[in-house]
Amino acid sequence: MRTGQHQVTFTGTGGETLAGTLDLPPKEPEAYALFAHCFTGGKNNQATRRVSRALTDRGLAVLRFDFTGIGDSGGEFANATFSSNVADIVRAAAYLRDNFTAPSLIIGHSLGGAAVLAAAGQIPEVRAVVTVGAPSDPAHVAHLFEHALTDIEHAGEAEVSLGGKWFRIRREFLEDLREQRLADHIARLDRPLLILHSPDDDIVDITNAAGIYTAARHPKSFISLDGANHLLTSPLHAKRVAQLIAAWADPYLPESFTPEID
Repeated sequence: MRTGQHQVTFTGTGGETLAGTLDLPPKEPEAYALFAHCFTGGKNNQATRRVSRALTDRGLAVLRFDFTGIGDSGGEFANATFSSNVADIVRAAAYLRDNFTAPSLIIGHSLGGAAVLAAAGQIPEVRAVVTVGAPSDPAHVAHLFEHALTDIEHAGEAEVSLGGKWFRIRREFLEDLREQRLADHIARLDRPLLILHSPDDDIVDITNAAGIYTAARHPKSFISLDGANHLLTSPLHAKRVAQLIAAWADPYLPESFTPEID
């Protein structure tokens, strides 16, 4: 097993090639984790990379991958839906299972957090789930392009600017979001859950954390990321998130996993 970064590909739900990066620790991995990035963010988003890197320092191997039409992955973003993202998380876990070791831990940032909550029940090896700045209802993401909702509904699609990039959003994407019943998935999660959210998050309000926490059964934990923004653009905040995840997950991961204390 090589240390550092290992570029991987696997087939997505729609037949497209999805690209991922497997971040490996400087020793044999003590456990494997799967990281789902934020909406349109990609595997190379600063927060995704920083959290992943800090977790490898704790002995975890972390797979982060681009959803359809994002970053290095194939396919068109317009053809993706929340449901297809959930299915691709399950496929990413299957790739780890077939080629390395199935993930014991899954982590999702923002809409990726909602997606891992929906996917966890389909990955039997998962022992713990973590969300970071996640919405309690996937339909929440529609507010990011509410100015274009009328065009999307009437014309069937529209080009919207998200994070300085243009994406084509289709009516099917909105319909799929509205059909989700995430609270039901959360209630049936049957895994320890850590909810990380900042009271200063101006994209996904912290009330969403309360919604997830209320829907979940114990064991469940909430930690406030004081001072952090939604995208965790501060390296210190990203590192803190990784440290919190590693320390919290310790009892639920394989017995050999022993996070270091700085």
